Amino acid sequence: MKTAVIYYSEHHGNTKKVIDAIASENEVTLINVLECSRYDLSEYDLIGFASGIYYSKFHKTVLKFAEENLPDNKKVFFIFTYGSAKDSYTKGIKDVVSRKGAEIAGQFGCQGFDSYGPFKLIGGIAKSHPDQTDLDNARAFYRSII
Repeated sequence: MKTAVIYYSEHHGNTKKVIDAIASENEVTLINVLECSRYDLSEYDLIGFASGIYYSKFHKTVLKFAEENLPDNKKVFFIFTYGSAKDSYTKGIKDVVSRKGAEIAGQFGCQGFDSYGPFKLIGGIAKSHPDQTDLDNARAFYRSII
């Protein structure tokens, strides 16, 4: 199955660590939205969107990339890292891909080191994440959807 993962991972590189773990065992094309705003995804069977969580949603550049580049009727999945857990993080990206008739294969989220805003005052939270268990769980998630 030919797979691409479109990602945004800045600050601490949490999301990149997770997708690198998946790519270390699988042939996956990684597309950084900071380096590429246009990409022909038509040849891919499975398309992932990955981001840290910013103001309770995927980064705006990932949302914009999905709106402008995701072909209709593709199989997609989501990967995200967060400081603290919530159920609604994928709502925005799900809205975007549903307008394209995408089939959602699943989602994987885990904690990532977060030192944004008030967390900076206390030295950040989830300092050791993503950890080896998180990375192993990400690999297992990916195997379950291919």
